[in-house]
Amino acid sequence: MPALSPLNPPIRTLLGPGPSDIHPRVLAAMARPTVGHLDPYYLQLMDRLQDGLRQLFRTTNRMTFAVSGTGSAGMEAAVVNLVEPGDPVVVCVNGVFGARMCDVAERAGAKVTRLERPWGEVFAVDEIRNVAAAVKPKLVGIVMAETSTGAYQPIEPIAQAVHEAGAMILVDTVTALGGVPVEVDAWGLDAVYSGTQKCLSCPPGLAPVSFNERAMDAVKNRKHKVQSWYLDASMLASYWGSDRVYHHTAPINMSYALYEAVSIILEEGLDACFARHDLNHRALKAGLAALGIQCAAQEGFQLPMLNAVRVPAGVDEAKIRSELLARFGIEIGAGLGAFKGKVWRIGLMGYGARPANVYLLLAALEQLLAEQGRPFDRGASVAAAGEVYSAK
Repeated sequence: MPALSPLNPPIRTLLGPGPSDIHPRVLAAMARPTVGHLDPYYLQLMDRLQDGLRQLFRTTNRMTFAVSGTGSAGMEAAVVNLVEPGDPVVVCVNGVFGARMCDVAERAGAKVTRLERPWGEVFAVDEIRNVAAAVKPKLVGIVMAETSTGAYQPIEPIAQAVHEAGAMILVDTVTALGGVPVEVDAWGLDAVYSGTQKCLSCPPGLAPVSFNERAMDAVKNRKHKVQSWYLDASMLASYWGSDRVYHHTAPINMSYALYEAVSIILEEGLDACFARHDLNHRALKAGLAALGIQCAAQEGFQLPMLNAVRVPAGVDEAKIRSELLARFGIEIGAGLGAFKGKVWRIGLMGYGARPANVYLLLAALEQLLAEQGRPFDRGASVAAAGEVYSAK
């Protein structure tokens, strides 16, 4: 049989919805020597990684760790541990990932009530309070940063309303973590999950999660076994806890990568990291406005790290994306679901959230839009972004 061709992936600037550009220090960390998954060094690293994740989530939760799997595995881990067959569950759906949470909950046997908003909009507290009073759910699930729409959902008042109804709250922070504040303890979040490939600037493959004591009590008091052996939090607690009971072979070098990624964020400082994402978002937004391109999400509720923007009328959206990739090496994302063919999704996440990428994308968009006959003043977008940076 012929040998496989040499591995030679192209160099890209990843400005889509994820994965994001990987920090060079993270890539270097992945090349460190592999040790065993029960090696004393790795067990110490697990402890330190948990401490770092607690700082990112701003929590003291004992059960804060990284699921061996992508953010979708984190979602499934949270849902299947907290939900039993027949449990009433409310899931807030205003995009792809709320709908996915519904699917996972239904597969776990929950009686799911979908609370829906138009794509790009966010939920009001009263909506959730009313449905929780009617359904009396065990769990309410909601997405904080809806990657399919760029909508930024306020969480704290909703968590309070959910608790007033006697339910637990589960929050998807896959895109949020590391880009905007996620205050697990201050907001009273019972369970959260995230992913490594967004604002943590790490390859996909691990899913940071955190369960508070109320959530872990729900796991311990289940009447049925957790649907998934691999994602059973009670078993994972024995692996990540002081007992160190073998459960599975963890992805050692991905753990190195996540450890380094968390270290980089903490060195910068969380508040400085959030401010950087916000600044680059505002610069990009100003530059796009100069090209007649507007954000698709509700005004005042737009994510700084994931910009879903409306494709101008008459523009071939797929050709712009393909030309950005072919001629400039820039990846941006297409719209999904209700936004398919209507938006571009532009990520400025983690290591990718920097002025050089904003200027690069705006200059490339100017050239490609001009080739499609779009009228605007050449150089206007870069100048508009520059004004934001100058005024910071």
